[in-house]
This record gives sequence, C-alpha cells and structure tokens, in this order.
Amino acid sequence: MSNQSSEKTKEAPQPLAALRESAGGYVKALADHAVDNLTEKVSGLTDRLTQYAEGSGEAGGAKASAAAKGAEELAQGASPVKAGLSAAVTGVKEKVKDVFGGGNGGGGGSAKKFKFNNIVEAIDVGAPLGVVYNAWTSYEKWPEFMKKVEHTELDEETGEVQLKGKVLWSHRQWDTVITEQIPDRRIVWESSGAKGHLSGVVTFHPLGDDLTRLVIVVAYYPQGFMEKTGNIWRAVNRRVRLELKYFVRHVMTESVLRPEEDEGYRAEIHDEEVVRSHEEVVEEERAAEEDEGEEYDDEEEGEEYEGEEGEDEDEEEGEEEDEEEGSDEETETKNR
Repeated sequence: MSNQSSEKTKEAPQPLAALRESAGGYVKALADHAVDNLTEKVSGLTDRLTQYAEGSGEAGGAKASAAAKGAEELAQGASPVKAGLSAAVTGVKEKVKDVFGGGNGGGGGSAKKFKFNNIVEAIDVGAPLGVVYNAWTSYEKWPEFMKKVEHTELDEETGEVQLKGKVLWSHRQWDTVITEQIPDRRIVWESSGAKGHLSGVVTFHPLGDDLTRLVIVVAYYPQGFMEKTGNIWRAVNRRVRLELKYFVRHVMTESVLRPEEDEGYRAEIHDEEVVRSHEEVVEEERAAEEDEGEEYDDEEEGEEYEGEEGEDEDEEEGEEEDEEEGSDEETETKNR
C-alpha cells in the first residue's frame, strides 16, 4: 500500500506541469498575436502618415498637415504615441484656422472670407438728448468710465479718432474715421486695425424731456487667433453691451449734474468731409437759442402791453359810465 501511494505522489505533478506548459504556450501565442497586430497597426499608421505627408492621402487641409507633423515626429525617432499626439494637436490648429477662414478651401486654393459679427443694441438713458449726445462725443472722457478703453484722441478738423484698448492681456489700436455725423441725430464711422475692427452707426432718439434712446449697430471684423477665438463665444457682443451700461451710468451720475463740462463734438460731416466745424455749429445753435429767447421776451412784452391796454380801456369805460351817471343826475335835478 505504501508503494502505491508513493507512486501516485510521483505521478501527480506531471498533469500540472503539462497544464502549465499549455497555459504558457497560450499566453505566449496571445502575446505574439498582440504584438503582430500592434506592429501591423503602427506600420499602417506610418504608411498613411507618409502618404499624407507626400500629398497622396485622400484628406487635405488639416488632415494633411496633421499627418505631415506625425510623419516628421516618427522620422525623428519619436514613439508612435507621441507622433499621434503631435499630429492631433496640429490637426486641431488647422481645423480652427479653417473654421475662422484662415485656411485654404479644398482644392480651390483661395482663402475663405470670414463673415463679420453683427451686433445690434438699444439702451435708454434718463437724460435730455443734447446731454446724451455731448457725453457720447466727448471721446477724451471714454477711458474714465469705459473699462477696456485706455486712450482716445480726436482730430476735430478731419473727424478722425484714434482709440487704444485692451483685449485680454493684449493691447490694440484702432483708427476710426467718422463718415457721417449730424449733431443730436446720428454718427456713422469706419475703423481699421491690425487685429480686427468695429464699424457701425449710433443714432439718438428723444423719447421725452429727460429720456433718450441710443440704437447702435456694429459690424465686428475679427483678425488674429485671439480675436477669432473670442468671437466664438461672442465676447465682443457682451463687451459692447457692458460698455453701453457704463456709459449710461456716467451720463446719469456725472453729465446730468454738470452738463457744461461735456461740450462734445458737434461738427456736421458728410462723406468724410467736415462741412460745418464744431465751433460753427455751436455758434449757430447759440444764435438760434438767443433768437428764440428774444421772440419769447417779445411775446411776453406783447401780452403785458395788451394787458395794460385792457386796463386803460376799462378805466376809460368807467369814466364814461361815471360821466353818464353824472349827466343823468343833473337832468333829474333840473326837471325837479
């Protein structure tokens, strides 16, 4: 019995060893298969990247640029993962350019035209029309109450305004030309700048003695990566809306209290030409106000004169009545 048990003990490890050998072979086969598949995929990726880099791929534009970047990384000895990441980043950049109009059209070779961003805003100001207009055209004060405007300079002879402002952490400059201006009614302008510009019109509408409505229509043409990226989320729309609120606050807390401090820019401009200077318009307006004041005084004097004449007539009528009463009394006395 002891001999049989010892034989079984010796035979037991053989099936386990066989199982181990089989499992090891299976694992090795799986590993070899995985390595073969990975090698084929990497080879295929390398071939496709090379084809795209040479211009023989089906996709163009962003895909071709991404493929060229990946092929370059592989050629320099980078790992496939790193090459793929570089290709993806390049593809995203090129795609952004295509969206913003910075890339070339497929096959045409001509640059896409990026459409402008149309901004329309209206806001009411609790102040007279003249006060609101003068406050708006006092450009030198804009940096005092507008958050992103840093400096403004007006050339009254030409109707040109230079503005400097801040976009995120960058500084921008715009050259603006007033193409049409009618005091207390409308201002039309065109601007230019290396990183985009705003062109549009603002109109002034009296709603009452102490209420004025501003309507502003702006076409925003973004240029540059930051401006175009910000335009996706309509950052300029929100900025225009916010600056208008700052303007309303300035007018209703400062300009209304001291309207004489905002003389504004009241020149009349047509087709970019100043037809009446600021001084000429101001003098004409003052002369018109004086004429209206004189007419008003004449009317008051006329009313007073008419009142005096009426009193004189009443007195004369009273005297005539007294004389008639006296004559009647004398007649009665004689008859007695």
